Amino acid sequence: MLNASIVLYNHILSEISPLLECLRKSTVVSQVILIDNSPNENPDLKKLSGNYHFPGKNLGYGTAHNIAIRQTIEQGIPYHLVINPDISFDPSILSEIEEFMNNNPDIGLLMPKIIYPNGEIQYLCKLIPTPFDLIIRRFLPKSWTLKRTEKFELRESGYNKIMDVPYLSGCFMFLRAKAIKETGMFDEQFFMYPEDIDLTRRIHRQFRTVFYPNVSIIHHYAKSSYISKRMLFIHMFNMIKYFNKWGWIFDKERRKVNRETLAQLK
Repeated sequence: MLNASIVLYNHILSEISPLLECLRKSTVVSQVILIDNSPNENPDLKKLSGNYHFPGKNLGYGTAHNIAIRQTIEQGIPYHLVINPDISFDPSILSEIEEFMNNNPDIGLLMPKIIYPNGEIQYLCKLIPTPFDLIIRRFLPKSWTLKRTEKFELRESGYNKIMDVPYLSGCFMFLRAKAIKETGMFDEQFFMYPEDIDLTRRIHRQFRTVFYPNVSIIHHYAKSSYISKRMLFIHMFNMIKYFNKWGWIFDKERRKVNRETLAQLK
């Protein structure tokens, strides 16, 4: 069984209804926990769920999900699903993922294949990033950084086999509660963006962090930091925090883990 948590910001019921229906139809979902970071409480969502949390301010992505993750741990639920509101999928995939996790107790975090609505793959399996990958690269022409991007996003793998990946996207994180208890929840110093990098690499130290392409989900990816100057500032500010924590140039763990990740693909 699992709990699922969704963090909201100015969402209306119709926007998240498709995801809620997917979760409702799954046989393994115990409860759906909504954390509403909006400036105003949403009465429709409050009526919908007995697990609606309204903190009265925007806590950020990871801090809000931690409210739900604590609840999962306290209840003794074995798995927790962190999921974005703009996701849809066949409800049966959660049962398949749970069975795979049950059969592989060394996996602490799993991400399925993620595709756009048009069927194209989203390249969300990544190496542990350098400052170039997260900050400098986005300001350069794509043609200048194409080869590095393909390596960073592990495109050579074909995204068609199960593999261990040190950086998995926060849009869909199927977490083992035991792993979270041992490695810690989201680092609440990060308001938004690098919290999934930080959590994945911490779990990767003690458990496997796995890309599982046998099932897929649809992600209506917004890339808000590319279209909003405010979100770009938030992105950059939190990336600076990330590299202050883990190291800018000198990050021995990053070099070791990335080398091992690339070696498994050969």
